[in-house]
Amino acid sequence: MEIKGKVHEVGATQQVSETFKKRDLIVEYAENPTYPEYIRFEALQDKAALLDSFKAGDEVEVFFNLRGRPWTDKTGKTSYFNSLVIWRINAIAAGAPAAATPAYAAPADVSSTPGEDDDLPF
Repeated sequence: MEIKGKVHEVGATQQVSETFKKRDLIVEYAENPTYPEYIRFEALQDKAALLDSFKAGDEVEVFFNLRGRPWTDKTGKTSYFNSLVIWRINAIAAGAPAAATPAYAAPADVSSTPGEDDDLPF
């Protein structure tokens, strides 16, 4: 999955255990600019370093996987959690021009060829 938005916040790397680290990225997603959404992504393990070059205000395209898991508390109640796990992130150049329109040859007039009579009845 992918989404484009603006970096709102880049979290510090958290060393959860000796072998596991993660880092949060909050992206402002403004499909409707009146009501922007703030979406939390996670970068896990070696992917945490992907966020080093980003800062608040940067326009980005985030590629991620949607993950879900259950968690059962001490009373036996099960809750479900979703996470958005980054596997790639690209900067979008500010003010980058849209893709240039390709140049095409002028259309050829094929309705009549010189020297041929058009004897079709329609």
